[in-house]
Amino acid sequence: MTTAGSKIWRPEDSHDVEALAASIRQERGQNVYRPEIHDVIDATIDALSDELRALSLDIHDHPELKFEEKHAHDVLASFMSKQNFQVTTHYHLPTAWKATYTHGNGGQRTIGINSEMDALPGIGHACGHNLIGMAGVAVACAMKVAMEKFNIAGKIVLLGTPGEEGGNGKDILLKHGAYKEMDICLMCHPAPGPHSSVSLSSSLALCRSQVEYFGHTAHAALSPWEGQNALDAAVLAYTNVSLLRQQVKPSHRIHGIFEGKDWTPNIIPDYAKMLWIVRGPTIAEAKETHERVQKCLKAASIASGCKVKINNDFYVGYDLRQNATLGGELSDIVNNRHGFIDYEYGIASASTDFGAVTYALPALHPGFAIPSVKDGGNHTTAFTEAARTIQAHIASLNVSKALAGVGIRVLTDEAFFKMVKETFEEDKKHRGLD
Repeated sequence: MTTAGSKIWRPEDSHDVEALAASIRQERGQNVYRPEIHDVIDATIDALSDELRALSLDIHDHPELKFEEKHAHDVLASFMSKQNFQVTTHYHLPTAWKATYTHGNGGQRTIGINSEMDALPGIGHACGHNLIGMAGVAVACAMKVAMEKFNIAGKIVLLGTPGEEGGNGKDILLKHGAYKEMDICLMCHPAPGPHSSVSLSSSLALCRSQVEYFGHTAHAALSPWEGQNALDAAVLAYTNVSLLRQQVKPSHRIHGIFEGKDWTPNIIPDYAKMLWIVRGPTIAEAKETHERVQKCLKAASIASGCKVKINNDFYVGYDLRQNATLGGELSDIVNNRHGFIDYEYGIASASTDFGAVTYALPALHPGFAIPSVKDGGNHTTAFTEAARTIQAHIASLNVSKALAGVGIRVLTDEAFFKMVKETFEEDKKHRGLD
């Protein structure tokens, strides 16, 4: 997950969330679709709990950067093979994998699930992808047992998706057709928040730019007039964008960094590079602000006398289109059995490459709260530690149980699946995507 200052729940903000969850359950009653199936799902995941925790901690103890997830690839693929799934290793990408299971004749529908695996530079699994990898496995295994016990025809496709942290791995897999056979796709993501909460917030779309300034070296003291300072161009660009921030909506984010080579104080730099990310609630809004940032970057070139090269094909990420029908089913399950739903926390002000998947097919990507400390949200060392706690493990299992229930509902209820598809198409029209 690429973060951008999402709303962070503070432990000192705590209120009696257990009482809140209990009141919601009492108000709604035990109103879930085929509760006997949920009982089997819950029992299956509980029985696998120790093995799933060992898997999660193994991945956590071996953090690997985007597209380098060799250990995670191997242990996850091996686990699914032992669960009698058909496994394809190195699926379209060196560290991607695919695990499939078919019951009966395969039925009419295929449920897709995602397991993320990559870590962050220097701080390991500070976004909790060890939990996401484990949760995908838990959902798939629980659905498999339920399909066997209740003779439910259908197919499960679990994808191991590398390179979420800045590598847009799912976009690559999507272009290779990895999601083509799926009727829906499910996954989840940890974040700070009140205990027992599962969030159905969206996320921000984003546009990335790679900007290079080319100048001319000179002796910084003897003849500075001979130089064209590429670092000055980058500083001007940063200042321009900083001023622009005053005039953008509070729902938007703009942030960037400097990079350079062979810099020393007594030589005027002839090269500087910047990486920028612009975010907005929708891809259209992100692109609009992105265009304003481009003018700031180009103006710095004119003022400094340096040439500029801007790569705007670097990456475009989509916001999450949470399918409302799938979300409603998840809400029923969570509120009745596993906690409560909110629309405020989760990854509302962050970004994920799963956004592209939600634009391609009906999908659901809930966030779920794990214990965190003050100033210890995603992409901090404190969250790295939080992602290996037993409380985080239990929270991951609970949201996995709910997601497995959503998947089974899609397989067994024709009218419900029709609503899922209609919701997807209506949302496309609302967003002007037709």
